[in-house]
Amino acid sequence: MCATCGCDANGTVTMHVPGQDNNQEHTHSHGEGHSHTHAKTIVDVEQDILQQNNLLAERNKGYFDAKNILALNLVSSPGSGKTTLLEKTLTDLKGELEFCVIEGDQQTTNDADRIHATGTKVTQINTGKGCHLDAHMVLHALQGMKPKNNSVLFIENVGNLVCPAMFDLGEKERVVIISVTEGDDKPLKYPDMFYTSTLCIINKTDLLPYVPFNIEKVKENALKINRNLTIIEVSCTTGEGLPAWYNWLKSKVLAPELA
Repeated sequence: MCATCGCDANGTVTMHVPGQDNNQEHTHSHGEGHSHTHAKTIVDVEQDILQQNNLLAERNKGYFDAKNILALNLVSSPGSGKTTLLEKTLTDLKGELEFCVIEGDQQTTNDADRIHATGTKVTQINTGKGCHLDAHMVLHALQGMKPKNNSVLFIENVGNLVCPAMFDLGEKERVVIISVTEGDDKPLKYPDMFYTSTLCIINKTDLLPYVPFNIEKVKENALKINRNLTIIEVSCTTGEGLPAWYNWLKSKVLAPELA
């Protein structure tokens, strides 16, 4: 159970009616040997706790479609290199594509400051104790930043491979990033994130000679979870694999005349 958003594994909340107990008998006495036996019943009420989020996500999606904005939700555990990958992308493709960024973090504007230094329009969302971004946060950010038509919007989510998997932001693509400094069993340990993503980027491949990471095994595990997942290996330090990532990104951008 997430202490902040209250989500559980099946996305529902169960409420028990006070003073009732499932089909059990309860006897109480009024004295003088006079007692009553009452049957008790539990009523379970299930409510989709993501319903409001999903409605707002659809609203965001409609906004993106209307303005031909390619929205990508970047998700990963902390330290995978999301922000470094963004910096490289924004710098290398500057002038080719129009970008803006929503940065999600619990505290600080450190990552937003790094993105701003590339000359890219960026809005920071600090979630406090929150463990993920949600559709309402993104909607509020969009109202302030007003991204241009025919642009690419990167949403860098809070570093977390659990709760962000449950929350649709209205994005077109979900990109999960894993680094070789993490375990190659990550897809098996966090299957929902890999199942709901369309692209997996394996980052920091330049460190492979120095870490016990089996890159073929992690790809095998990821494809066990999601056989349609595209996988790209990159190193932001050497630049290896970045052209494949850029080509994938460009392939998702819909030309204005086709929008």
